[in-house]
Amino acid sequence: MQKKIGKILAIDDNEDILFALKLLLKSHFEVVRTESDPSNIQSILTKETFDVILLDMNFTKDAISGQEGFFWLSKILEIDPLAVVLFITAYGDVEKSVKAIKAGATDFILKPWQNEKILATISSAVKLRQSRNEVQDLKEKQHEMNTILDQPFADFIGVSPGMQRVFNTIKKVAQTDANVLILGENGTGKELVARALHRNSPRNDEGFISVDLGALSETLFESELFGHVKGAFTDAKTDRPGRFELANKGTIFLDEIGNLSLPFQAKLLTVLERREVIRVGANKPKPIDIRLISATNMSLKDMAGQDEFRMDLLYRLNTVEIELPPLRERPEDIPVLAEHFLNIFSKKYKKQAKLSRNAINKLLHYPWPGNVREFQHVLERAVILSDTSTLNEEDLQLSQPKASSDGFELETYNLEEVEKSIIDKVLRMNRGNISKAANELGLTRTSLYRRMEKYGL
Repeated sequence: MQKKIGKILAIDDNEDILFALKLLLKSHFEVVRTESDPSNIQSILTKETFDVILLDMNFTKDAISGQEGFFWLSKILEIDPLAVVLFITAYGDVEKSVKAIKAGATDFILKPWQNEKILATISSAVKLRQSRNEVQDLKEKQHEMNTILDQPFADFIGVSPGMQRVFNTIKKVAQTDANVLILGENGTGKELVARALHRNSPRNDEGFISVDLGALSETLFESELFGHVKGAFTDAKTDRPGRFELANKGTIFLDEIGNLSLPFQAKLLTVLERREVIRVGANKPKPIDIRLISATNMSLKDMAGQDEFRMDLLYRLNTVEIELPPLRERPEDIPVLAEHFLNIFSKKYKKQAKLSRNAINKLLHYPWPGNVREFQHVLERAVILSDTSTLNEEDLQLSQPKASSDGFELETYNLEEVEKSIIDKVLRMNRGNISKAANELGLTRTSLYRRMEKYGL
């Protein structure tokens, strides 16, 4: 026997109508409650919630216009904004139906009703209420997560003057829709800045869509960003929205934007100017409402001067610039970050962990080429491998440069560490350009990205 689902409240001044509804509905839904006096609505709804409320449009005070029904509809929605209300009336017409929907009703049922039709309508309404509840639960969970993360900016913390300037800029800019360009070396936390901007903006209940432009192949660029329709190309089995559509009403974060080729820079500029996208294989544009945040570890101004980046696109991207200082330039943040990460890893691995004075000095005198990302990995590894609650300098596996015979600075003779050092050096030499670095290293872009992910570069 199928389980009955759904709590129904029927409100009508006609006792015969209420009796007929209860008789019909009780074998199909979990709870069916009836009420003939609408003045009791508030007391009922403050004590109990219902999936669907059937509401008479015309009570005895006003038998034709439906004004009393609209009044009680507004009261119901004040108490429960997620309420699914179905109006019931014997005087239905198109005008009243449209007005009812605009006022917040979900559907419109005429008396006398057909049993199969009213059961189908109420069953659909129950599913709608369940969906609304699920969406609301997700929003509440997201809000709670954001509240936790914003203390003040999750892992994005610091007491140095440089970081305080960054925090102040975020507070000023977050409440606007200004496009933001985030600059900084790999590992400094550019995506954390983008997420902080989103969480502190009026769009924080909407989506945050992150796109690594450097990881997109040229053949997938338009499909991934702008979407495609079924049959647009060989593997396009269904219609699919792009990242810009998914970010509608929210924020889109374009990372590694300096790696974008000139033709795709032009296409991106067109989307930003027109505020609309056209899916691959389609003709009709779709309007978009997004907040744009971009990031790069490259100098776009220098690239624009060398005709490698469009100046008009740069003007679109950097209404406000936020530059993140590298960790080596803010040593006063190292003890704060260390305490923060040790608290996290102590809980994660169920171990006590603190730093000795010598360990702190070792951290302070290391140049941190991988910035905060490398710092985090060093501490996590130390917590995992340490046998004591106090981490000493020998517990911190930091790479120390060793001069080779050809003058190249090797951080270690460990092959993985050597590979990491070479990749890091080539990336810096090519100003973070993935295509150029991959070509120089004799790797594909995909292979280089895998190694960068492996080494936290």
